[in-house]
Amino acid sequence: MSKSKNESNGGITAYSVKTKTKNVPMIDPVIDIKSGRYIATGKDSEGNKMAAILGKAKAEEHIKNGDAKKGTGWD
Repeated sequence: MSKSKNESNGGITAYSVKTKTKNVPMIDPVIDIKSGRYIATGKDSEGNKMAAILGKAKAEEHIKNGDAKKGTGWD
């Protein structure tokens, strides 16, 4: 099974705009639901803000595994 661009070793990764680096691990991600989209927000190891859009299945999987916390918009 191949890894998607939003997961690495079970955690959520994203593109860092500030450092222009791909697959940067997100620290303490929170997944919010806004307009039907699952958006993970967090920070990288240097404290830069990051965000990644996830599908419903991946978002629920990360919450179930304890990789992320539920934010706003969840029932």
